[in-house]
Amino acid sequence: MMHELLANLRRRPHGPAELVADGLRVVGLVCIVIAGIGWGPLGAVSLAFVSGAMLLPRALAVRPGFDIAYCVIALVSVWSSVTDLYVTVKWWDLPMHFLMTALAAAVCYIPLERFGVVAEASTLPRPLLSTSVVTTAIGLALATFWEMFEWFGKTFLDETIYVGYRDTIGDIVAGGLGSLLAGLIMPVLVAQPGRAAASADAGEGGAAGADRSTAASDGPPTRPVA
Repeated sequence: MMHELLANLRRRPHGPAELVADGLRVVGLVCIVIAGIGWGPLGAVSLAFVSGAMLLPRALAVRPGFDIAYCVIALVSVWSSVTDLYVTVKWWDLPMHFLMTALAAAVCYIPLERFGVVAEASTLPRPLLSTSVVTTAIGLALATFWEMFEWFGKTFLDETIYVGYRDTIGDIVAGGLGSLLAGLIMPVLVAQPGRAAASADAGEGGAAGADRSTAASDGPPTRPVA
């Protein structure tokens, strides 16, 4: 499994959509420098963390559209935090928590299923229900962890970080609803076109090898040496 994840990170992008996703990851790296210069070490650390997280969809070989959505929302979300957009635009917080938690929960669910931590949904009597419940639980856990991180940041790092009871509960609810949606569309998100293409290439190569072997065996028989 780990070998497969590393191979996905090293392989060349297939098609324009994967090129766009990789381009967004490059943008994330550039943003680390920009955030560090303009907003200090905390901004640089935030962008560095997000840039690392943006590698996960590529390692999992998810659909390019999902990969692009994850990278875009991750960058918008972290820049909204760094620039205090959440404070100046009060309503902006909820849609970002809805979308980012949904995508993050889906990204966390996929390796759990592939590593066998949770059962493969297709083997269960109600696969969609199972996927939705597990993904929602993951999303609620991630949303709660994020609120704990915000409390830690306000208490020990920066008192200007906004933390409040209504804000915390609203963010967790938004994250849970987004994760539920992610669970409902998980069959679309978990497809691996990169792996399928590689398997198809391998299959074609194997078929060609088999054809060559068959052709060789059909050749004129060799006469034994007296």
